[in-house]
Amino acid sequence: MNNRIELTPGYTISRVLNGCWQLSLGHSLDGELDLKDVKKAFYQLAERGFTTFDCADIYTGAEEFIGEFIRELKDSSILSADDIQIHTKYVPDLEYLDKVDFDFTESIIDRSLLRLNRDILDVVQFHWWDYEVPGMIETAGHLQKLKEKGKIRNVSVTNFDTDHLAMLVDAGIEIASCQAQYSLLDRRPEKKLQKYCSDHGIGLICYGTLAGGFLAERYIGRSRESVVPETRSQVKYLQVLEDSLGWDGYQELLKMMKDMADRYGVGISQLATRYILEQEGAAAAVIGVRNSRHVEDNTRIFTFDMKEEDIRSLRAFIEQYPLLPGEPFELERTVGSKYRNIMHMNINGEEQS
Repeated sequence: MNNRIELTPGYTISRVLNGCWQLSLGHSLDGELDLKDVKKAFYQLAERGFTTFDCADIYTGAEEFIGEFIRELKDSSILSADDIQIHTKYVPDLEYLDKVDFDFTESIIDRSLLRLNRDILDVVQFHWWDYEVPGMIETAGHLQKLKEKGKIRNVSVTNFDTDHLAMLVDAGIEIASCQAQYSLLDRRPEKKLQKYCSDHGIGLICYGTLAGGFLAERYIGRSRESVVPETRSQVKYLQVLEDSLGWDGYQELLKMMKDMADRYGVGISQLATRYILEQEGAAAAVIGVRNSRHVEDNTRIFTFDMKEEDIRSLRAFIEQYPLLPGEPFELERTVGSKYRNIMHMNINGEEQS
């Protein structure tokens, strides 16, 4: 499998994106990150061909940190800032949705350009917290206009369901990619979104592929009671585990994957990522960067060819268990849902007032 893909004509990305949500203030529950080591990981990943970074305007501090990295690259003789692709997001706060207009949208895009030390944003992934609040299509149109002004290269979406993505497409918005949670544990994109994206030439960018780190050898044989979430992501994925495979099914899956991974000479995380990348329409997967210790793990994702029989075996196993209800991000939008209750929907605060 090639480790790069053409997302839109003339625009190529790595098939594993360096996820930067873990750099966001408050994400980690077990202490602060070593940002010097994270920067080291950025260099090592880029040197190995993992040149695409995923961040967001609401990942507090992440855009600025990547901007520092880009500034350093402009003075580097080893790597070029022009060889780096940056995907950010545009996520107006829930309480501010009814006030969003073109001027506001342009101001947020200008802020991201400044923070990221860029003249143009490669990809802006648009999110709209509440479909009941008017303005979603108009706001996507504002991003399209900013693309025409040369501030954005590609307009994309994140956490959209199929029907609302189709509304944007039908309105003439050119959508390059759709980012959605997709893993062996959360298969909601397989209901409709995956096929829609494939049929309309929209790359499916998959996050949560490693389920917050739970798809790893370290959890084999562990009891549920012994596991304490280390990040906000793990709080979420424990909920996913409970509502899909359950702890016993999860343990069986880990053992099955360990046997397969051993035959390929890789780890469970590489197998989990390759499984998703082998699915229809999956353009890329986002894997979080917390330190430099796991850089080599990413390179191993492309060192083996996954056999069709193993893909079928994994699918047959997980299909014994229920899918999470609804479309992608539907539970996270549902008022009163335990999934919604851990969402932070108002982050920019004073910046959007």
